[in-house]
Amino acid sequence: MSLRLRLTLLYTTLLGGVLLIFGSLVYGLVSFTLLQQIDKTLASTAGQIVEQIRVGENNRFDPRTLEGYQPSETLVFQLWDQQGTLQVSYPARQREPLDKRNQNTGQPKYSFVQDGPNRIRILNVPLETPRGPAGILQVASSLSVVDTTLSTLASVLILLVMAAMFAAGLGAWLITDQALSPLAAVTQMATQITNADDLQRRIPQTVSPDDEIGELIQAFNQTLERLEQLFNTQRRFLTDVSHELRTPLTVIKGNIGLLRKLGESDEESLSSIEIEVDRLSRLVGDLLLLAQAESGRLPLAMLPVELDTVLLEVFQQMRILAGDRVGLKITEIDQVQVTGDRDRLKQVLFNLVSNAVQYTPRDGQVSLVLRRAGTRAQILVTDTGPGIPLEDLPHIFERFYRTEKSRRRTQGGGFGLGLSIAYWIVRNHGGTVEVTSREGKGTTFCVWLPLTPE
Repeated sequence: MSLRLRLTLLYTTLLGGVLLIFGSLVYGLVSFTLLQQIDKTLASTAGQIVEQIRVGENNRFDPRTLEGYQPSETLVFQLWDQQGTLQVSYPARQREPLDKRNQNTGQPKYSFVQDGPNRIRILNVPLETPRGPAGILQVASSLSVVDTTLSTLASVLILLVMAAMFAAGLGAWLITDQALSPLAAVTQMATQITNADDLQRRIPQTVSPDDEIGELIQAFNQTLERLEQLFNTQRRFLTDVSHELRTPLTVIKGNIGLLRKLGESDEESLSSIEIEVDRLSRLVGDLLLLAQAESGRLPLAMLPVELDTVLLEVFQQMRILAGDRVGLKITEIDQVQVTGDRDRLKQVLFNLVSNAVQYTPRDGQVSLVLRRAGTRAQILVTDTGPGIPLEDLPHIFERFYRTEKSRRRTQGGGFGLGLSIAYWIVRNHGGTVEVTSREGKGTTFCVWLPLTPE
């Protein structure tokens, strides 16, 4: 069953239910009002008759007092004495009691009697004198007019409810068709995109973006844009991985072929093979680390860490890598304690500093800063390298992203994964990584980490 049909049936059913309840209330109110009018008429007539009745000393009625009384044409009445003898009847042909069950009632009582197809409303009024009970007065009125009126009212209400439900169903069908037509367009466009594998296409915004369907189209287009970015990133990732693997494998294969040709060991070839194998090992290790991080299977041992000690350890190791080519110095350092995984935080500092050293030209400078800034620790790694183009800054934390114009891979350099790993580690420690750069002037990486509470 389609959504359009379900909405139409739901709206029609709800409207029909409301109209039936309203019609029932109207029918009950009219029925009650008409019956109240009949009961008032019966009570008024009974009062008039009682005022004209005369009773003798032996508690017997004097029929002559009612000879001139004529009630409404729709009313009949009977006057019975205490012995059950009919004293007065109007019309005179009515000899049977109007209500046998309540002929001996001790208090005024209304009742219904079925006379063939007609209903009769009867008021039974017991008559008493100071000498005791004298008899009973029964006043009745036919309800044929009331029943006919109620029957007509019920038919009219049913017809109105059916007509209203039909009109509501037709209107709901047309309105839902107009309201759901954008959804049909969305479905058709989504099917075309799926069949064509074209994630660059977008669903046109044909309705107001403020309603639910407009929001759905916006969300779907945003999803397509995100999928396109992920698809392009994945494709670029596969291309970069293939490129990174091809280079060391080509070198290894060439050196092995050379060794076979020479028939003897060559120290330079073996050293080259060893370097390329190390590169492959680091690449595989970084890829596994990123895979574990993104899948949530990389645990972090969150313990108090003396960040100044970690920075000094990284500084000592990087002095060996920098050698006499690049000047490496600590311009400011405070005693700072954070909560985190010591090895992973050390990896962040190692990646940032090694990048700065590798991409800084000879006689350049790399400076390190560690200070407190309110409730956070600030780490600055500044180099005097060629800088990063402005258009590349938003992408430098992506896997395998390289700014080839400004940063040339050095021997034993990274694979474009170090900054991605550092970004993930800092983010999962509740911190952030920022970068500023000016082409020809240098680059500064700034890491913010929350301090351990006092």
